[in-house]
Amino acid sequence: MHTAVNLWPLLGIAVVTAGFLLRLHPVLVVIAACGVTGWAAHMPLMHLLESLGRAFIKTRNLPLILLLPLAAIGLLERFGLKEHAQASVARIRSATTGRLLTVYLLAREVAAAFGLTSLGGHPNMVRPLVAPMAEAAAEARHGTLPEPLRRRIRAMSAATDNVGLFFGEDIFVAFGAIVLMQTILKAEGLDVDPIRMALWGIPTAVTAFVVHAWNLRRLDARIRRETGGR
Repeated sequence: MHTAVNLWPLLGIAVVTAGFLLRLHPVLVVIAACGVTGWAAHMPLMHLLESLGRAFIKTRNLPLILLLPLAAIGLLERFGLKEHAQASVARIRSATTGRLLTVYLLAREVAAAFGLTSLGGHPNMVRPLVAPMAEAAAEARHGTLPEPLRRRIRAMSAATDNVGLFFGEDIFVAFGAIVLMQTILKAEGLDVDPIRMALWGIPTAVTAFVVHAWNLRRLDARIRRETGGR
């Protein structure tokens, strides 16, 4: 007989979603979600407060970890990181926006498959490097870009990072989602090897790469069309 799984603690996820949709204060939303989850799991009040205290102690240096890289990236941008990236891409005659983003997609997906999820990201790679290089590749071939097209290139650069990370990390055996699924299935009496679960992520990752690479090829065609084929 399998023991029933209590799904009521998942109400905390609904609280987080509702709080962020209503644009409430993030700290208050998280505390409220913890309270709802603890209540639904029949957790004693003192145990809940102790858990919140331990979590605060463990993550009190998190703002410093997040702010230092942002400050370093800001200084690099101030001293010409974006301009140097654009000039480097402009010198590569065969570079197009789609080809450049396809190379980044491959690198991002392979790195994430090996657990190197920090080698990329919107604030530290897409905004200062990938998006400016993608714009420069289009400008080198087609001249000045219309503003809507420029914004589309930036959006596609961010989407490329998302696709590469999301589907690449599913192959990494120590990825949190794989560990979570393995734990839940084991509790239900299903003994699943995490390595086999990770290997089943490879076909999905390959498919995601092919589909997004095709979208990037279409982006090149759209750039040519909207710039009059210059």
